[in-house]
Amino acid sequence: MRVRSVTPWFALAGLLMLAFLGWLVALVPVDDGAREWTGSLNPGGWMAWTFPTALFFWVIAALLLTFTWLAIRFPETPRRGVLGIPTTRGDRLFISLLGSAFINLAWLGLWGEPAWGGLVLSLIYAAAVFRWV
Repeated sequence: MRVRSVTPWFALAGLLMLAFLGWLVALVPVDDGAREWTGSLNPGGWMAWTFPTALFFWVIAALLLTFTWLAIRFPETPRRGVLGIPTTRGDRLFISLLGSAFINLAWLGLWGEPAWGGLVLSLIYAAAVFRWV
């Protein structure tokens, strides 16, 4: 399969992802003219879906789609970083997501809410992983 024939499918998938994000924003409940971003997207449902929770999974799906497109469009050879193991972009994404989960759990356990500090540390950690691992 040629790379040029795959790109339109990824463009279509990207448009579908944007449409899905718009649908999620439209589901956010409105109270007195203001959006309640942490309100339930499906009141009475079996799971308490909120916009931040749905956005988290949307970002993971968008990252997987982007990294798949990058792997097809710009193939790479694994490189050895500070861990001493060969890693690709996908490996570094997995390592940064896994490490970020532990960073955020530790943040919540040690300092509690708000979790913005854990998010900032996770972004710094992910940048370091992509640079040096």
